[in-house]
Amino acid sequence: MVRCESCVSWGSVMRYKNVVSHSTWISLVGTLITVFVVLRLLILSFGTGSGELNVSWLPFFRRFVPNLKNVPGVEFYDLHNYQGDRDGWQRNNRILFCVPLRDAAEHLPRFFTHLSEMSYPHNLIDLSFLVSDSSDDTMGVLLQHLQVAQSQKDKTKRFGNIEIYEKDFGQAIGQSFSDRHGFAAQGPRRKLMARARNWLGSVALKPYHSWVYWRDVDVEIAPVSIMEDLMHHDKDVIVPNVWRPLPDWLGNIQPYDLNSWQESEAGIQLAETLVDEDSVIVEGYPEFATWRTHLAYMRDPGGDPEDEMELDGIGGVSILAKAKVFRTGSHFPAFSFEKHAETEAFGKLSRRMNYNVIGLPHYVIWHIYEPSTEDLKHMAWMAEEEKRRLEESRLRDFYNKIWEIGFNDVRMDWSDERQSILKNLDHTQSYQNQIIVDWSDNEESASTTQDHDATDQQDHEKFEDHQNDEVPLDFDPDNN
Repeated sequence: MVRCESCVSWGSVMRYKNVVSHSTWISLVGTLITVFVVLRLLILSFGTGSGELNVSWLPFFRRFVPNLKNVPGVEFYDLHNYQGDRDGWQRNNRILFCVPLRDAAEHLPRFFTHLSEMSYPHNLIDLSFLVSDSSDDTMGVLLQHLQVAQSQKDKTKRFGNIEIYEKDFGQAIGQSFSDRHGFAAQGPRRKLMARARNWLGSVALKPYHSWVYWRDVDVEIAPVSIMEDLMHHDKDVIVPNVWRPLPDWLGNIQPYDLNSWQESEAGIQLAETLVDEDSVIVEGYPEFATWRTHLAYMRDPGGDPEDEMELDGIGGVSILAKAKVFRTGSHFPAFSFEKHAETEAFGKLSRRMNYNVIGLPHYVIWHIYEPSTEDLKHMAWMAEEEKRRLEESRLRDFYNKIWEIGFNDVRMDWSDERQSILKNLDHTQSYQNQIIVDWSDNEESASTTQDHDATDQQDHEKFEDHQNDEVPLDFDPDNN
C-alpha cells in the first residue's frame, strides 16, 4: 500500500483550521458580551444618574422595573432615579423642606411670605415641620398659615406633601439671644438640636426625594430662587453666606454664621488638647481660638456669587444637600464627633464620607437681628439719654423765650418814640398841677410852708413873664 503523505498533511491542516475558527468565534462572542455588560453597568450607574446621558430608548439598556400593578400595597422605587440633578426644577426633582420650630410663632408670618414667593415649583416641595418644646402658640399659627397656603385658588402655588411632627426634647435653655448664644449653653444646646434634626430627617425623608433643604425660620431676607441657585452647583452639600443687619449704632451689618469654616492647624491642635470625649468646639468665642478661615469673613459685596469655597464645618441656617448624603449614613451627630456637634460635625462627617461640602462666600442671605442682653441694656440707656436730651431741649427753649421777653432791647424803639412824646408834651401846664403836701405839725413848720408858698408864687409869675419867649431850635430838655 502506498501512503499519501500529502493527503494526510492536508487533512490535518483542515482539521486545525476548523478548530481555530471555532475558538475564535467563541472568544469574539464572549468579548462582545463582556463589553455590553460593562457598558450597561457604567451607563446605568453613571450616565442616567447624572442626567447627562440618556439611552433609555434602547431596550437592552433600560433598568428593570417589576410590574406590581396587580400587587396591592407594594411600591417600587429605583433610587438611581433620585440622585439629584443640577437642573432639578426641570427634571421634577422633589425637595424635602425641613423646618425645626421652637417658640416660632412671631417668625412664621415672614417665613410663609418667603415660602410663597419661592420660584422653585411648589408642587415639588414637600414641607416637614417639627414643633418641639414651645411655650407659645407655634402650632396654632403654623396650622393657620398652612391652611391659607393650601387654599389658594392658583393650584401652582400649593405645596406638595405636608407633614407636621410634634416632639419635645427637654430643652432647658431659653430662647433669648443671650441664652441661645451664651458660651456655656453651646455644647448641650447643639447636641439637643442635632437630635431634633436627625429625628425630623429620619421620619420625613422618602425614597422619592432627590434633595433635602434645611432652613431656619428666622431668616429675614433670602433670594426667591435660592433653591435653584444652590442646586445648579451640583454639590453634595452646599450653604450660602449668612449675615445680619444691625442698628446704626452697632455698625449697620455684621457676619452672622461663623459655623461655616475651613479647618486650621490651630483647630486640629486644639481638638487634640481636649481630653474630655464630650467636649465640643464652638466658633466665635474667645475660649476657643481656632484661627480658622470663616466663610462669613470671605464676603466681597462686589464678588461673583458663583464663587465656591471648600468647607469642613457648616452652619445650619440654610443647607441644601442631596438626599443620597443622608441615605448613605451621614447625619447631624448628637455627640462629640471630632470635637464638634450638629451642623459643624455634619460637614466634617460628610467630608469623611468623601462628599464635597461647599460654601458660597459672595452669595448672601440675611438673618434677623436679635438684640443681646447687653444690646437691650444699651438701648434702654439710649432711650433714657434721648428722654433727658428732649427735656433739656424743652427747658432751654423755655429759658430762651423768657430771656427774650425779660431783656428785650427797646433802645431803638425809644429813639423812634422820643420825638413823638416830646412833641405832644405841654410844658405850660406842668406848674398848674403841682401837689403841695403840708408836712408841718407846729407854727414853725407852718411859717416855713408859707415862705415856700410865697417863693413858688414868685417863680410862677416869672414863668408867666417868659412864657412868650421863643424856644431855641437846638433846645433839648434831656440836655443831650
